[in-house]
Amino acid sequence: MGKATPGVLYLCPTPIGNLEDITLRVLRILKEADYIAAEDTRVTKKLLNHYGINTPLVSYREHNKEKMGRKIVKDILEGKSVALVSDAGTPGISDPGEDLIKKAIDAGIRVVPLPGPSAVICAVSASGLSTSKFAFEGFLPQKATERRKQLEKLRDEKRTIVLYEAPHRLLKCLSDIRDILGERKIAVAREMTKLHEEFFRGTVSEAINRFESTPPRGEIVLVIEGTGLKTEETKKAENLSEQEDINKIILQEVERRIRSGMDKKEAMKAVAKEFSIPKRQLYKVLLENEK
Repeated sequence: MGKATPGVLYLCPTPIGNLEDITLRVLRILKEADYIAAEDTRVTKKLLNHYGINTPLVSYREHNKEKMGRKIVKDILEGKSVALVSDAGTPGISDPGEDLIKKAIDAGIRVVPLPGPSAVICAVSASGLSTSKFAFEGFLPQKATERRKQLEKLRDEKRTIVLYEAPHRLLKCLSDIRDILGERKIAVAREMTKLHEEFFRGTVSEAINRFESTPPRGEIVLVIEGTGLKTEETKKAENLSEQEDINKIILQEVERRIRSGMDKKEAMKAVAKEFSIPKRQLYKVLLENEK
């Protein structure tokens, strides 16, 4: 293996929790680069100290990405090798590294991606949902109206959907998912690779019940089944929910007619005719309601 090449931007994935989840190649580049551009230097310093790496660190984050991005590009064009890292996982995915990578490419700089940890891939692979096709949406907007608008766009998405979410917004997000996307299978991956790693797998409603009783903590990835990948179990749940709604309407119509002066038999006959359903089915609905 050669040394870190001058004039190159290296994309170095770092552990998403467990410090052992880092490749030998990434460790080598972190040691050999002229400096490391880190989203949060305090977080990256812990990793470097753990592996005895003394490479200089510079801060490259959302609030200084324009100014620092220009400086980093200039340094690389002058022959320096720079390792880009995020706080956790692969840089450039839902973090300010995306902007630096574009700047480097526009400047004709060689960008070298190194394989490594990814919260998206970890969550999808262990979700129990279809992994053949998936759409990564990153973080949804924080404002409720904007979040719901984005979910509306995903209503007919056939592929598995992957989202990032903060713990304090999880319940609101799950509620919006149920309202807009409907009942679906979902996997909630929390604190992956860490001591308190948790995978919750079930329906959206079950997830809401779970995290209402036990408020979530830590980093969260949501994996949601798409419309074209729904399991038979979810389809049955949807059909059952739809039938329950119809039954409620039927019962309300029978009760309304009785209140207006009809006897029960006449009311049932009128509703059965209006909804084009057999009287036997209507009797069954009424009997189940009386239990």
